[in-house]
Amino acid sequence: MFSLQTIFGKGDKFYGLLEQSAEAARESAKALHELVSMADHTPVMAAFAAARKREKALATQISEELINTFVTALDREDIEALNSALYKIPKSVEKFAERYAIVTSRLQGVDFGQRTLVLTRSTDVVVELIGQLRRGLRIDPVKKLQDRMQTLESEGDRMLLAPYRTLYLESDDAMRAMLAKDLFELIEKAIDRCRDVGNIVYSIVLKNS
Repeated sequence: MFSLQTIFGKGDKFYGLLEQSAEAARESAKALHELVSMADHTPVMAAFAAARKREKALATQISEELINTFVTALDREDIEALNSALYKIPKSVEKFAERYAIVTSRLQGVDFGQRTLVLTRSTDVVVELIGQLRRGLRIDPVKKLQDRMQTLESEGDRMLLAPYRTLYLESDDAMRAMLAKDLFELIEKAIDRCRDVGNIVYSIVLKNS
C-alpha cells in the first residue's frame, strides 16, 4: 500500500523535467548566438542539433508522464502550457538556423549577434523562472524576473526596428532586405516565446499565492 507522501512525491519529477527543458532551450539560444558570430559553422551546428534533439525528447517525455502520473506537482494544464511554450523556443531558433544556413552568403555585414545575445539573456531568465517553481511559488522573485524579461523584450523590439533604415532606405538590394527582415523577425519570435514562459510562470504563482 502506497502512502500519500509517496504518491505526491512522484509529481515532483515535473520540476526536473521542466528545468531540463528550459536548459535545453538556453543551449539552443547559445548555439544560435555562436552560429551568427563565428566563421566556422560546422561544430556549432552540431551542438545546435544536439540541443534541439534533447528538447524534442523532453517535450515528449513530459507529455507521456502527464498521461501516466496520477498526481502532479502543478496543475496539469499549467504543465502542458509550460511544456508547449518551452518547446517553441528552440523550434523558433531552429527555423532561424535553417534559413540562415541557406542565405548567409547574401547577408554579409548584417549583424544578428546583438539580437541573438538578447535572446540568450532571455533564455537565462527562463531558466531562472522555471527554477522558481520548486522553490515555493514566491511572487516577489518571480515578479523581478518577469520585469527583467519585459525589459529584454522591449530591447528586442527596439533592435528589430533599428536596421530597417539601412536595409530599406540605404540599400538597392531588395532581396537582401527581405531575407534579413525574415531572420530578424524569427529572433523576435523566439524572444516572444521566452516572454510567454514568463507569463505562464507568473500566472501560476498568482493562482497559487
